[in-house]
Amino acid sequence: MATMDVVPDGDRITVTVWGELDLGSRRLLPELHDILTLSGSGIDLRLDAVGFCDCSGLNMLLDLRLRALDEGKTVIVRSCGPAVERLLDLTGARELFAAPGPHQDAVHPAADEPGPPAGDEDQDLRAEVTQLRRAMQTRPTIDLARGILMASFGLSPEAAWSVLVRTSQNTNTKLHHLAGNLVDTVRGGTLPEPVQQQLAAAVASTALGSEAPTCPANGTSSEAS
Repeated sequence: MATMDVVPDGDRITVTVWGELDLGSRRLLPELHDILTLSGSGIDLRLDAVGFCDCSGLNMLLDLRLRALDEGKTVIVRSCGPAVERLLDLTGARELFAAPGPHQDAVHPAADEPGPPAGDEDQDLRAEVTQLRRAMQTRPTIDLARGILMASFGLSPEAAWSVLVRTSQNTNTKLHHLAGNLVDTVRGGTLPEPVQQQLAAAVASTALGSEAPTCPANGTSSEAS
C-alpha cells in the first residue's frame, strides 16, 4: 500500500511516495488530482522509496499526467528507485515525466523555437499517452511470452526481451500480437515458419552476446515450436 507526503514548493507541489505502486494505488488519484489543482504549475514526484511498481502503477501516473495536460501543468518525476526506473525505461515512458529544458515552457515550446501549434502538440501528447496505455493493457501477455522464452531457451529476462524485440522488428509484427501467438504455442498452436526462423536467429544472436535493443514503440516476437 502506498502513502504520500505533500510539501508545497513555490508554484509547484512536491509529492513523496512510499510503498508499492500497483492496482491499489489508484485510490491515491482523487487526492493527487486535488493536489494538482491546488498547484500553480504542477507536481514534482519523489519515488525513491517506492519498492514495487507494475503496469497498474504506471497507468496511474499516466492518468495523473493526462489530467495535468488538461490543466496546462506538468507532472515531473524528480527521482525514483530501481523499481520505477526499470519500468519507465522498459516502456519508454521516462521522457513523458522529464523536466523541460531551461529555455522551454513546461507544456509548450518556447516562443522563439519552431514547433507545431499548441493544439497539435496537445494532440500528440495525448496520442503518446494512449499508446502507452495500450502497451500497459497488453503487458501481461508480453510478460508471459518473455517467460516462455526464458524457460524454453534458458534466457535472462533482458535477453528474452531482446529476442522478442528483434523477432518483432524482423517480422514486421506488433509486439503484443507476436506475444499472443507465442503464448498460444503452449496450448498447441504453431508459429509461421518465417517467424520461427527469425526467432531462432534472434536467440542465436543473443547467445553470442549481441547488444540488446531498446524497447520499441511497435514490434513483435515469436517462438520456435
